[in-house]
Amino acid sequence: MPAATRDALSEAIAADHDQALSRLREWIALPTINAEKLNRQEGAELMQRMLLDAGFDSARIIPTDGAPGVFGRLDAGAPVTLAVYFMYDVKQFEAHEWSQPPLEGRLVDRDGKTVMIARGAINQKGPEATLLTAIRAFKATGTPLPVNIVLVAEGEEETGSENFGQITGDPEVAKALAGAVGVILPVAWQGDDGGVDIFLGAKGVAEVQLVADGATSGRGPGMEIHSSMAASVENPAWRLVKALDTLVADDGYTPAIDGWMDHVRPLSKEQVAMIEAGIRPGSEAAAKKEMMVQGWIGGEDYRTSLVRLASQPTVNIQGLVSGYMGPGGKTSLPSRAEAKIDFRLVPDMRADEVVAKLRAHLDKRGFQDIQIVPGGIYGPTETPGDAAIVDALVTTLAAADLPHTLNPRLAGSWPGYRFTDPPVSLPAVFVGIGQGGQAHAPDEWYLIESNDPKVAGIDRQALFYAEFLYALAKTKR
Repeated sequence: MPAATRDALSEAIAADHDQALSRLREWIALPTINAEKLNRQEGAELMQRMLLDAGFDSARIIPTDGAPGVFGRLDAGAPVTLAVYFMYDVKQFEAHEWSQPPLEGRLVDRDGKTVMIARGAINQKGPEATLLTAIRAFKATGTPLPVNIVLVAEGEEETGSENFGQITGDPEVAKALAGAVGVILPVAWQGDDGGVDIFLGAKGVAEVQLVADGATSGRGPGMEIHSSMAASVENPAWRLVKALDTLVADDGYTPAIDGWMDHVRPLSKEQVAMIEAGIRPGSEAAAKKEMMVQGWIGGEDYRTSLVRLASQPTVNIQGLVSGYMGPGGKTSLPSRAEAKIDFRLVPDMRADEVVAKLRAHLDKRGFQDIQIVPGGIYGPTETPGDAAIVDALVTTLAAADLPHTLNPRLAGSWPGYRFTDPPVSLPAVFVGIGQGGQAHAPDEWYLIESNDPKVAGIDRQALFYAEFLYALAKTKR
């Protein structure tokens, strides 16, 4: 990027700082929570307006069988087109668990840094709004973007992107994606040392609900009854617990579902080497502090734990509910028990086989009565390390004197398989600097102003996106 252009964009971003915070607060104040079917249309309409205000030529709302999507285009007349993925939905929250109101976006001090606490602050409204701030700077300075941008946004990511395929399958969207060199998702995952992990893929995820219901199965009462009847009437809570226990080995974490590991592709030597090379001094201590954990599964060392994190599928109980949980005892026998489960998937596991394998596993053990209610399910992603968007990210980080490491796979999930799998078949990568944390949890936060020159506040984050676009425009494809 020419120095004069960089200076002009930097000044425009700085001048827009307070307005950028106001725009982010406005977005946060409208929680689009798909699990509660809350503000679906309103969320899409605000997303559409934000894109147009930022300088997109067009932004079209795409109806689906669930939450609508939004498709935006910004044609700069450039030879290179970049695709961008946004989500405008957020997770549920319990306001009483937060130290600050979760929909106000208040600024607070966190270890000497100014952060915004709000639902959606880091996942994903903060980084996405910061990318839009960068695009606005081009508009404010009259600087042509070095690349064209096509943007696809959805409102169902937090529930598994049930209808995202209807958005990417829209003829106009599909044609636009076919002309892109890759897809990025804005993030702010900088380490305390300023380093950035570049993930060349992500695990897939499948969410299901398991239900033991005495009223429908006949194995238990059709209503809550006195606990003295436990000698004569089966308890659905125990029924569900017994079924859940078959899903993992005796260690409590190794998947034990029949056929679950059949198509798991081990990490290559090169991928393991990537993980080992990415272990920086202090990273284990920082990870333990962030998650408030004292050790890793089975007492493993950090290196072994990181390899497991990237390579292993998981069987996780998100929540388990049955019967009375109020003060004191109630001496009751419940009629229903429910568990919410998520499975993390790795290459070459197939997302469309998850429910069938789970059903067959339970049926084989006599649990035909356990109901399976599928939720969102999508597969893992992989991106080659020599993709243009990866080269551009490496170049931008190097120019900013920020260290980076390559990592074969993010343990979390996003619906990137809609981009990386056929028929789209594009590389996809997470791009950004800055920090945030507590995604999905109380006191979710996003770094606004940093007291450390190695870690970026939002103005520097926005300028980084501009630098990335210039780097991408020059990358050989």
